[in-house]
Amino acid sequence: MSEEKPNDKKKQPEIIRESYVTYDDYANMPDDGNRYEIADGRLELMSGPGGLHQVISKTLSDTITQTCSQDYIILTAPFDVILSQIEVRQPDLIIVHRSRKSIITRRGIEGSPDVVVEILSPSTRRRDKLDKIKSYAKYEVPEYWIVDPDSYSLELYLLRENGVYELADLFNADEPVISPRLTCLSFTMNDIIAVVKDTLDWA
Repeated sequence: MSEEKPNDKKKQPEIIRESYVTYDDYANMPDDGNRYEIADGRLELMSGPGGLHQVISKTLSDTITQTCSQDYIILTAPFDVILSQIEVRQPDLIIVHRSRKSIITRRGIEGSPDVVVEILSPSTRRRDKLDKIKSYAKYEVPEYWIVDPDSYSLELYLLRENGVYELADLFNADEPVISPRLTCLSFTMNDIIAVVKDTLDWA
């Protein structure tokens, strides 16, 4: 269901600098119109999101905000999550409990959010499901969601005591999305599909 062209599917985030990069290096880079992340001290160029990706992101953000904004702050990319001096990510959605709002600074999120959400695309699937899952676990993000636009499914991972994520649930169709942390949620993936299809004739 993704709108990316077939020849885009093999594209991977490009490592543009092999030398060690810190947040300070990253923050002082001139703005060239591109988006970057720092992965274990390596600067990576991010691919631009497509229309389907963006509509799903906005729909999820709006839907979660409707029932959870009293307790949580919901932010969307591009917004830096500074996990360390050598690990800076830009999740599609970032969710922070209001009791921890002090981690939201002028620079970005400084520390681990309560929940991060990544929406898959052909160019980011490998990174989101392999690289980022290790990164978010290492820096102790308690909950990680992966949304797949092809199947309109939501995988919910919980960080266990051994420091590894476990797939706690998989939500499809009319199954209510349930999170141990966000008890305020009230939606299904079919709710998301309905809004997306109302917005995009080709979705």
